[in-house]
Amino acid sequence: MKTTNQFFKTMAMALLLCISTTIFAQDKPEGPQYLTVTTLHWNMDMEDFDMATWKAVEKEYLEKVTRKNDHVMASSFYLHQMTPDNTELIYVRVYGSWADIEKAAEKDGELETAAWPDKTAREAFLKKQQAYYSRYHSDEIYTAMPLVKPIPENNNKDLICYVRTTHLAFPEDGNIDEIRGLMNENFEKLVKPNPLVKGYYPNRHAWGKDGTEMMEAFFLDSMADLEKMFDGLPELAKKAWPDEAARKERDKKFDKYFTGVHGDAVYKFVAELSK
Repeated sequence: MKTTNQFFKTMAMALLLCISTTIFAQDKPEGPQYLTVTTLHWNMDMEDFDMATWKAVEKEYLEKVTRKNDHVMASSFYLHQMTPDNTELIYVRVYGSWADIEKAAEKDGELETAAWPDKTAREAFLKKQQAYYSRYHSDEIYTAMPLVKPIPENNNKDLICYVRTTHLAFPEDGNIDEIRGLMNENFEKLVKPNPLVKGYYPNRHAWGKDGTEMMEAFFLDSMADLEKMFDGLPELAKKAWPDEAARKERDKKFDKYFTGVHGDAVYKFVAELSK
């Protein structure tokens, strides 16, 4: 799979606004504010593992608990496609406030009791659910950023999710107005109108191991479309900013905001298990 410097530069702009979390709070008084990202790992010692059964178990929990939890705005599972660890799968939950993270956990317990009133049956189901996973997991919390291109509400198919992680450099001469302008222009010209991009969600570190971390998630129909997206971005950039000298000058404006280090991962979004 090919990636280009132009792609990395232009798509990174959507992350720049998050240097000021206070400004974000002013821009997004309603809607998704935070998301928890839990990295799980399959139980590799499970001899009778069956993907269809796993989906059925998680779908039952989704229908009886997660969908009924009004503190959870959205949830979804992501399976390994191209990552350093083939045992990992990602579970994401989206919340309207920081307080809702704790409230949702409490509500889960109430809904579990309502769904399986018999304690023995409830414990048996939860044990069956947890049997698919290793005891080891990790958690991160991100701030949801603006300029989202949402996945169509009528989508019912699994999608490819390309995740790009970049790192802020926090330059002393950084300027929020400059960033805002670049970000808005980038989203309007490269992300929003791109038919290959079915969904786009930028996020910024809120709680976890790396305070410089930024994460963008691109949703596409297939790996082939991901390749096409990479291949087509240089031409889209030239069309958006036809003057080469101006385009290079534009690149310099935001290069200073990033360390130049990035990471890439590809997952499969499981539509059947999403809220």
